[in-house]
Amino acid sequence: MEFEPLSLGNEVIEFDMIGIGDDAAIDIEHPVEDDDDLVENASVAGSTVLSAPMGPHIPDGETILEPYQGMDFESEEAAKAFYNSYARRIGFSTRVSMSRRSRRDGAIIQRSFVCAKEGFRVEKEKHHDGRVKRPRAETRVGCKAMMVVKIQNSGRWIVSAFVKDHNHELVPPDKVHCLRSHRHVSGPAKSLIDTLQGAGIGPSGIMSALIKEYGGISNIGFTERDCRNYMRSSRQRTLGGDTQVLLDYLRSKQVEDPSFFYAVQGDEEHCMSNIFWADPKARTNYTYFGDTVTLDTTYRSNRYRLPFAPFTGVNHHGQPVLFGCALLINESEASFIWLFKTWLEAMSSKPPISITTDHDRVIRVAINHVFPDTRHRFCKWHIFKECQEKLSYVLSDHPNFEAEFHKCVNLTESIEEFESCWLSLIDRYDLREHEWLQAIYGDRRQWVPVYLRDTFFAEMSITQRSDSINSYFDGYVNASTTLQLFVKQYEKALESRYEKEVKADYDTINTAPVLKTPSPMEKQAAGLFTRRLFMKFQEELVVTLTFLASIVEEEEMVTVYRVEKYGESHRAYLVRFNIFEMKATCSCQMFEFSGLLCRHILTVFRVTNVLTLPSHYILKRWTRNAKSGVVLDEHNSGLLYGARESLTVRYNNLRHEALKYVDEGVTSPEVYNVAMSALQDAANKLAFAKKNSGSVGISNGTCKAELYQKSEANKNCTSHQCGLEQSSSKVSCLPR
Repeated sequence: MEFEPLSLGNEVIEFDMIGIGDDAAIDIEHPVEDDDDLVENASVAGSTVLSAPMGPHIPDGETILEPYQGMDFESEEAAKAFYNSYARRIGFSTRVSMSRRSRRDGAIIQRSFVCAKEGFRVEKEKHHDGRVKRPRAETRVGCKAMMVVKIQNSGRWIVSAFVKDHNHELVPPDKVHCLRSHRHVSGPAKSLIDTLQGAGIGPSGIMSALIKEYGGISNIGFTERDCRNYMRSSRQRTLGGDTQVLLDYLRSKQVEDPSFFYAVQGDEEHCMSNIFWADPKARTNYTYFGDTVTLDTTYRSNRYRLPFAPFTGVNHHGQPVLFGCALLINESEASFIWLFKTWLEAMSSKPPISITTDHDRVIRVAINHVFPDTRHRFCKWHIFKECQEKLSYVLSDHPNFEAEFHKCVNLTESIEEFESCWLSLIDRYDLREHEWLQAIYGDRRQWVPVYLRDTFFAEMSITQRSDSINSYFDGYVNASTTLQLFVKQYEKALESRYEKEVKADYDTINTAPVLKTPSPMEKQAAGLFTRRLFMKFQEELVVTLTFLASIVEEEEMVTVYRVEKYGESHRAYLVRFNIFEMKATCSCQMFEFSGLLCRHILTVFRVTNVLTLPSHYILKRWTRNAKSGVVLDEHNSGLLYGARESLTVRYNNLRHEALKYVDEGVTSPEVYNVAMSALQDAANKLAFAKKNSGSVGISNGTCKAELYQKSEANKNCTSHQCGLEQSSSKVSCLPR
């Protein structure tokens, strides 16, 4: 057993020496440091608090609730259990401070049980391996409360000293279950956790079930963190050496391609926790479609009950695209923070605009820590699924409730309308006091669409579930998938998704869509958007023929239109249109949410004779050329494209960039000289590149780049996070 550090004050030494002869020797057990995760994990494993089969010797007719000097016990464990039970009633936590062993046979002959606030912590700034320790709250205040027991010749243990008074406040009964020595995952609780974990339920859901089963959080005997620690240790024990299969696979992939990224939380000396990896295609895809991301943690599905968590996005066909994968053995807050930081590093440190996750408190805290400027959304469909579980009795008694609940969430057009509808719904079914409904209402700004429409999530519909939210590995990972089989299934899933993208590309290029109007805008969109996105745009455009637009307000630069469907004047939308800048905004916020113009703005364009789409309403990520062109911003410079650009695209890109120098270089003689010098420098570099067969890019694990004009052509790359060996030289890398 491991104990916390011992403070060796003079009085403690003198106190422990009472009644000890020459046959005894002091043996201070080596403790673990006072780290929450380590200590809690030890407690969960069942090593801190033991239920003794035998208690103290109690005279007939008496009940002893407090230790006293001379009190005896059948065993050391019985003494420890009694003192811990006494501490629970009083309101403090205990730990084993010091032991003494016999010089003759090394047997323990004396134990000191102390208040957990005994002594003072001696802080060490660094771990033994040199890593800086995180700051921790001070929990030791030098409390003197303790009970010392020593063994007698009869084999029984007697209390040789007892100090009752504490120098700190005691914990009230309703919070005593939070104290370390009183937190213990019992056998029945472990069985229930194992069952629920095997069914794919996460820590928060398991704790909700335990609270209901035991009649309250204080009756469970442990916290959610203890539950997470037990789940982690259970996974680690079950996994055995099978994780080596995955690690060997990841190492082999990185040998094949140094831009393959993977990381493991922990090291050879510590217990492995989580694994993350991203192949080069995933990292490249993020440069094109990394504006919105989904982390799917619903894969608690294989026999190890490990949450396999892919990061996914949406490509230009509206299909799910992979941005990396994680195998989560530990679902603690620290582990998710590690995961998000590692993923961000693999994605060139550019956070997304928005991220969607399961409804989980720990994930929310981690995202707020790593992505403070990213809009975080809880998956609405996961909450609907939770609704079926949390409100099963309501759904059974009231068959119409679920449809009304969905309508309230999906079909309300304004915050005011949603708030009114929600209150009416919970009042009608007498659910104002329902804890789960109160909790999700408190989180409404993170999952109810009406609060999220001002942010881009690449979704075409509020009411229909997007393909991007459907699990990327559906059909490839299930309850019987072992870790060894998973590696093979992972490759098959990637190949299948790639084939679907190729097929969508082929259909877009080789099949002309049928136009339904003579509108030049429809013809323009047909040549710009991918086939699927054009069909959605066409749907919005055609329906404008049934909409009316009337001016309700005119300002100097902006005209406000009221747009409504013919015969449905009760549901109208307001469109603000600046005809000079060709910019419009609609109260439905479809463009902000999905990146495609809504029927209401298109109606205003129709009545104002705007015949073609303004360029700022054509998001490149939805076009046929979404994956063409040189990525010039700082975020995307870290990864190279997998396919060569066409001659036309390369010409247009170079021409566009060169004209920048022309426009700015003529403003003054000084600027003109700088521009000419820069162009001459570029000409020299171009000649150097042509001389080296025009191969500038990653080849055979090396980045061939010009180190100004005097450097070698294939120094190792430092300007990319591609997993290659780093060089101290300054490198300028250009894509092929």
